[in-house]
Amino acid sequence: MDTKQLTAMLQDGHFDVWKKLQYKYSAPAVAEMLDTLKVMGFASLPIHDFGGGSCVYYPAKCIMPKDAMRHLLSRQQDPYGRKAMEDEIEFTLRIENIHSNRDSVRKIVEGYAPSDQSEAQIFGIKKGLDFISDRSNAITEENLHRLYMLSVGDFLGIDDQLLPGQYYRHDAVYITGDKTYHQGISAAKLPQYMAELVVFINRKDEIPELTKACIIHFYFAYLHPYFDGNGRTARLLHLWYLVQQGFSSTLFFAFSKHINQSKNQYYKCFTQIEENFSVGNLLDMTPFIRYFKESVYDQIPRQSQDFTTIDRFLVAKTQGVITEKEQALWHFVLSRYGQEPFSTKQLERDFSNAAYATIRGFVLKFEGLELLRSQRYGNRVKYQVN
Repeated sequence: MDTKQLTAMLQDGHFDVWKKLQYKYSAPAVAEMLDTLKVMGFASLPIHDFGGGSCVYYPAKCIMPKDAMRHLLSRQQDPYGRKAMEDEIEFTLRIENIHSNRDSVRKIVEGYAPSDQSEAQIFGIKKGLDFISDRSNAITEENLHRLYMLSVGDFLGIDDQLLPGQYYRHDAVYITGDKTYHQGISAAKLPQYMAELVVFINRKDEIPELTKACIIHFYFAYLHPYFDGNGRTARLLHLWYLVQQGFSSTLFFAFSKHINQSKNQYYKCFTQIEENFSVGNLLDMTPFIRYFKESVYDQIPRQSQDFTTIDRFLVAKTQGVITEKEQALWHFVLSRYGQEPFSTKQLERDFSNAAYATIRGFVLKFEGLELLRSQRYGNRVKYQVN
């Protein structure tokens, strides 16, 4: 292929949209580009499209941000952040247009029993997050079934339930709107393809973990192994894989919040990959990986507290100026509020294991250490991680 034209196509803003490339450069040129990339660009994956062809992605277009990796690898004392859990629950349901409200989410996260169907679905996602936060729960087909039943399966209508003893759906499933957008793989092939996926998940390879998590997320949704709850389970599986790979801060960032903010792009990537398949007979996951990089991973450093704040805390701790109670309060603040402001009264109520005088002394001391900053709201003062 002409090098100049290949370079132009690779740098084209519509590189991921093969029909537009055909219109701009011609169908034969796009076919030639894809043949060239099969030899010298695409990475072949040990998972397959419905016809048995190998799935691929284009690593050169999927370079992950180092800052996101650094934040996700940072060590945490707790398995997840309280606020991140609340956000993840609220927004993973909102992506699916399932009604929930923040008060109900907080109620369930605080340990209260669900009082209606909406709160039952909230409770399911909380149980799912609890399950994947435990690194002893390895990703196996049995545990994937357990995750699904905990988070979604126990709250489905009778028509959407799995047959007793079955891990996956027993009939066809379609994603429809004004038309049919996707048909999941045939039920007869599901056991083989899901077993293949789990082997791929646990296989040691050269694929960067953040990239592989995206591939797993897309492919699970592509197979659509259940009648309902595939999206929620795919997003949990994405997080679960990163937790298993030692990205200990994964559950301190609400991925679904960022997905919900770009929901149209999220769903468009699924249809775009299938449209590309109709052009090139190649299931290329690059559009989804690029979406996730730009809309989710690139947002993580902005969501994080400044790491110099952690450095200041560690210095103060090393110098012996922070008590055990203050250390517990600090980790609670990071986990419960993240970057959100809070009042002393609110912290006293939520922490529930310290007198008001202790709380007051803590916020003033940590403000002096430049770990917290204060802001006045009328007659009230609120504090925030610096």
